[in-house]
Amino acid sequence: MSDPVVVGVDGSASSLNAVAVAAREAHLRAAPLRIVHACDRPPPILPPGAEPWPPLDPVLEPMVQGVLARAEERVYEVAPDIDVFRSVVVGEALEVLEVECRSAALAVVGGRGQSAFTGLLLGSTAVQLAAHGRCPLMVVRGRPAPNGPVLLAVDGSPAGEAAVGFAFTEAALRDVPLVALHVWNTWSARAHESPGDPPLAVVSDVDHLRDVEQRLLDETVARHRPNRPHVAVERRLVRSRIRPALIDASREAQLMVLGARGRGGFTGLLLGSVGQALLHHAHCPVTVVRGKE
Repeated sequence: MSDPVVVGVDGSASSLNAVAVAAREAHLRAAPLRIVHACDRPPPILPPGAEPWPPLDPVLEPMVQGVLARAEERVYEVAPDIDVFRSVVVGEALEVLEVECRSAALAVVGGRGQSAFTGLLLGSTAVQLAAHGRCPLMVVRGRPAPNGPVLLAVDGSPAGEAAVGFAFTEAALRDVPLVALHVWNTWSARAHESPGDPPLAVVSDVDHLRDVEQRLLDETVARHRPNRPHVAVERRLVRSRIRPALIDASREAQLMVLGARGRGGFTGLLLGSVGQALLHHAHCPVTVVRGKE
């Protein structure tokens, strides 16, 4: 059996939307779907050799099972032919989802939540999960363009190669074009996106820099085209501020894909300010893909 798609649910409308998206992703991959609900309660002291997650309180179980039942009903409305598994885990949401991600092809969460997933995008939880999860994380937000392309944010970094491959795969699965967008500006050939980074001198030879950035975009696409030769690709080079340009471009997409870490930023920062801005402000779902360390 292939690795499952994992979706976190909490009973909110946002998480039910995430369930529908996750069901579609599982259907496209011919993969099972695992519905996970985390109950944030301090676990008891467990004896050696015990299961890592304690059993659910009998008082809470009927309520939780109702949440899972509604989620499963949503799944069968979207993809009645997939295998569905339920999982109720007592623990903190981030910890639970990190563990679930270790054996998943894709993790999906909603943009807003309640109970264990409260504040998923309002604090650091989504950033931490996107940065440290063992599989791609899709955050369902905005209003995706139903017939729009998959939008890939190209940064040219070695860590971003995994995101390029994922974006090609998504475009192929959805049978839509791929827009490979690379945003550049005259501040540097290596974009520093974090406020604490040292300022760099403005590049004086704009034409040369444009050629460099165009070559970066062309080479990034060319490395992955042989694996998905039937995917129509539009290479788009835009001179602008990076975050606003990507957010604006997301209006026309049904999915945005980016790497967890770009070319700039602090050493060791696993999700840069561009990724954080898109998780908060993109107009369509965003998938963050971690590359090799």
